[in-house]
Amino acid sequence: MCTMFLLGTALGGLTAPALAQNASAPAQQAPVVVPTPAPVETIRSITVTGNQRLEAETVISYMPLRVGEPYSAARGDEALRALYATELFADAQIRNNNGAITIEVRENPVINRIILEGNKRLKDDKINPEIRLSPRQIFTRTKARADVARIVELYRRQGRFGATVEPKIVQLDQNRVDVVFEINEGPRSKIRQINILGNDKFTDGELRSEMVTKQSRFFRFFSSSDVYDPDRLAFDQQKLRQFYLTEGYADFRVVSAVAELTADKRDFIITYVVEEGERYKFGDVAVESEIRDFSGEALQRTLPMKSGDWYNAKQVEDAVTSLNETAGLFGYAFADVQPNIKRNAEDRTMAITFQVAQAPRVYVERIDINGNTITRDKVIRREFRLAEGDPFNSIRVKRSRDRIQSLGYFQENLEIEQQPGSSPDRVVLVTNVEEKPTGELNVSAGFSSLERFLVNLSITQRNFMGKGQLLRAAVNYSSYSKSAELSFTEPYLFDRNIAVGGDIFRRDYRNFNFVNNNRNTTYENITTGGQLRLGFPITEYLQGAIRYGLSYDEVSLADSFYSDLDGDGDRECDPLQAGRYLCDVIGDRLTSSIGYTLAYSTLNNSIRPTRGERISLSQDFAGLGGDTHYLRTRLNSAKYWGIGSGFILSASLEGGYIRSFEKPDEPGVDSVRLTDRFFLGEPQIRGFDIRGVGPRILRQRYSGVDDDGNPVLLTDRDQTSDDAIGGRAYYLGRVELEIPLGSGAREMGLRPSAFIDIGSVFGVEDPVVNDYRPGDPRLDRNILNSEGLRQCVPTGGGTPTSIPNDASGCPAGTSLLALPSVSPFKETFLGDTWKPRISIGFGVNWNSPFGPFRIDIAKALVKYKGDDTKLFAFNVGTAF
Repeated sequence: MCTMFLLGTALGGLTAPALAQNASAPAQQAPVVVPTPAPVETIRSITVTGNQRLEAETVISYMPLRVGEPYSAARGDEALRALYATELFADAQIRNNNGAITIEVRENPVINRIILEGNKRLKDDKINPEIRLSPRQIFTRTKARADVARIVELYRRQGRFGATVEPKIVQLDQNRVDVVFEINEGPRSKIRQINILGNDKFTDGELRSEMVTKQSRFFRFFSSSDVYDPDRLAFDQQKLRQFYLTEGYADFRVVSAVAELTADKRDFIITYVVEEGERYKFGDVAVESEIRDFSGEALQRTLPMKSGDWYNAKQVEDAVTSLNETAGLFGYAFADVQPNIKRNAEDRTMAITFQVAQAPRVYVERIDINGNTITRDKVIRREFRLAEGDPFNSIRVKRSRDRIQSLGYFQENLEIEQQPGSSPDRVVLVTNVEEKPTGELNVSAGFSSLERFLVNLSITQRNFMGKGQLLRAAVNYSSYSKSAELSFTEPYLFDRNIAVGGDIFRRDYRNFNFVNNNRNTTYENITTGGQLRLGFPITEYLQGAIRYGLSYDEVSLADSFYSDLDGDGDRECDPLQAGRYLCDVIGDRLTSSIGYTLAYSTLNNSIRPTRGERISLSQDFAGLGGDTHYLRTRLNSAKYWGIGSGFILSASLEGGYIRSFEKPDEPGVDSVRLTDRFFLGEPQIRGFDIRGVGPRILRQRYSGVDDDGNPVLLTDRDQTSDDAIGGRAYYLGRVELEIPLGSGAREMGLRPSAFIDIGSVFGVEDPVVNDYRPGDPRLDRNILNSEGLRQCVPTGGGTPTSIPNDASGCPAGTSLLALPSVSPFKETFLGDTWKPRISIGFGVNWNSPFGPFRIDIAKALVKYKGDDTKLFAFNVGTAF
């Protein structure tokens, strides 16, 4: 049949032309070939092999194959897809033997543990939350690749675009594995270069200075601004546009911004293509007000821009803000100010009309406070300068915000939101606060260049029981000073704006000098006392305070400075050992003083201000009883400016003068006691040692005489005793610029600054100084009586007896009364001048785990003879 069919087909092809020419002949049709269907077998059995954890029935349940059902290759493929979809199997195969189906599987392993290797910059607790694989789960390569992508993305967020992650598997028994992610963090991908194309009016450097992103340079080791961040790239485009708009280029646009990763994946090259356009000037500037209380002509005169000035978009924004604040000052909280700008491309001018729409006068309907869980509502409400029902005033709202922020109880950037009230003429002031810890327990130990080893223990609660009260207890100990203090302040007595407080304290301070680089104690001053304070407001920005203090001072010298001068057995201060100026300071005295302070402050934050000023005048009069009588006056002022980009500039000036009402007993003794005078040095004026500025007495020793008989003075600083004696007057000025750092440094609490210090302390009575040269008879320490006779003291004690100076010795049972020998020396009085000392330097504040840390590197530019300088100073733990 097949042969006949093929033969017929061939003959039909040969006769096709003839048939085509015969139109009346019927058409010959080819027969349809029907494919033979594949044989269908019935599944007689299903067997599973290779399974270890899973039961065979479980594996079969995942497939659409059952015994008794027909089997085909298509159904076998469908069963394999179902098995792979479970992600339980690394491999699966189906074999058919006349209806006997065999399923061969290889199960995916179970994860025993996840191991991270090579991660130093990002710790495990930062990476593990991003990993989806976990112990006791089934391992699949798909999940591992996804986790690798997540880890790489995590490093890219940190600016490490060269980071690589290699997943590895460690096979264990029972089909278990350890998954190891081997991480190569690579360096942080920094900005190698920033290219700007299309700029003709401004240089590349001028435009780069406006950007947040900076090119990588060695001096930016504290900053993260040179690390690539795509969000920062978009922000810089806005910064460029803002800059050009402030310069009058209203048509400016950034055509493209491309960041290209270098071949080594270490750095980025950023290229901006810009179109500057034409520069515009202000055209006609006008204000149209629909508010009855506002005169458009009067408001127009207050605008910062004038017709003909170069167009500045920042001035337009400032003008809108100013008009809104002016409206808020008169009670129009929701005044709508819209600048209508008409551009004239022909003469390149921008005409602006500020439309002030009609708005109702607004009153404060309600003040809502949210987020305070510890601080009581009244503590916050009493800082508001508005009350419910008062006319709205934007200036008072801003002042309220500053006062609440200055409490120090809440996180920074606190804002008071203005929300519509129940009617158009009502406003609700909503204050959302986020409390921060106000209690401090500080237990720290450290090493200070001033105090050597020191320990500090203090407990402070600045918001005691949520009432805004201050409670503090502190104990400090170091090699040269000890103190204990207890303080309490109630800022609102009986819910009235009157602050009361008190302190009790005991301070033990040891003054010192240096000889041969050894620190030697000269006098010790122990002060025990207390103080009562009362503060009250005079105006919104002017505060007053009065205080009364009572203290008892015990001043003594080191034992080496005492001798039995007159042979009566009583040890007295020896002027040859200590110096006249130290002998005058010893003794006990009671000081009873009353004082006041007037302080004017517009600081936006009293704890860490960024803008505003503060001026204070204080005077203390000692003489209400007690043993001392003086008037001490101090004047302090400081001003802060936020100059943009996080920089904070501050300038401060202070000074003081103390006038005594006592008369000295003899010449060369100052009427102001040494312990009441002003001292200056580290840390007040950096670049100088502690008490390193101002009047002082140098004691230099003679080493002998030269060949001509002239005394030889040791001028080596290490051989010199240096005692600061302070002054009656002082002044101190400082200009400091706080430099912002990247977010990482801010989180660490690093705040670097550059500074210039200038100051002096002066105005003390010239003390009596001595010059005892070799061979000076006054150095003969044999004690003579009033008749010039030497004294012999009985061995067992008793009344001295006199013997002639030419006697060979004392009688039996007595000995010659003599004082310790003293080497020849010369005292010099130096440093009593008003002329300024100037230093310049750089410092860093760090809120370290050990407590506040401050390091300063300062160079004294101007100094005078006798001043002690110091280039490097630091404090760890606390500062006294």
